[in-house]
Amino acid sequence: MPGAIELGLLYGLMALGVYLTFRILDFADLTVDGSFTTGAGLCALIITHGGNPVLATAAGFGGGLLAGMVTGLLNTMGKIHPLLAGILTQIALYSINLRIMGRANLPLLRATTVFTPLSDRALLGTLTSIVLFALVLALFVLAMNWFLSTNLGFAMRATGDNESMARANGINTNTTKIIGLALSNGLVAASGALIAQYQGYADISMGIGLIVAGLASVIIGTAIFSSSRVAVATAAVCFGSIIYRVIIQLALMVGLQPNDMKLVSAVIVVLALLIPRWGVFANVRARRRARNLPAEPDVTAPIEDRDPVSGLVKPGA
Repeated sequence: MPGAIELGLLYGLMALGVYLTFRILDFADLTVDGSFTTGAGLCALIITHGGNPVLATAAGFGGGLLAGMVTGLLNTMGKIHPLLAGILTQIALYSINLRIMGRANLPLLRATTVFTPLSDRALLGTLTSIVLFALVLALFVLAMNWFLSTNLGFAMRATGDNESMARANGINTNTTKIIGLALSNGLVAASGALIAQYQGYADISMGIGLIVAGLASVIIGTAIFSSSRVAVATAAVCFGSIIYRVIIQLALMVGLQPNDMKLVSAVIVVLALLIPRWGVFANVRARRRARNLPAEPDVTAPIEDRDPVSGLVKPGA
């Protein structure tokens, strides 16, 4: 189970990226499946050639930035539908990723990665590594919250809320879309770079269906911790990523095969979409708020039986 939590934290970056496009920009971006592998492939290529693993991870982030920019340009300048723009970039990235990696699978055996100091000390899968991963993810969450509180961040949020109104108020919505898509896919690619180092290989198919996992993380997190505050939502999607990976691990533990995980992922997303509509989480939050509310005075009781300060009925009255 510690391994599932670690994976959830590493995939938390990907969940943040998906949240940025789907919830902030209201842009259905399918580039994720390709940019995740781009980050993993670039990182693995640099590491296998003796490069610094931190710089390799940064290079993966940069590759994701470029991928997101292409999708943004196709949509804004080419006037291509968001879904189609993402699909076109994703398809192109498949061939590009193969060119980058030179093969379908690029192993990182005996290579130095950002996790080597932890693995050498047998700290992976322990509380120490979980805390370290959580701290790093928390830094990204804080950076995301700060960015979304800047003028550019507010412009991006306005673009997602009402693009026509944002444009009428002088916001260049094309620019905000391109920047948002670039940052989103940069985070996704950085997550791919970290996952490749954590698992010890980069594979051409490791990003297939990843958008489902990202959506599941966002939906689960925001359903449990429903709030209009961005700071709460960004932390919630990371928590949703952990829950999603724990559910996947439990599915494997009960005997399901790895080939069944795509089906499990689809079921998780369906349930995450339907349960909030059934009011399960809403009822829980309502009961929680009711417990925290102060007791209301009984206006039907005689005045002499009520406390003069609180208005509540006196004990024994």
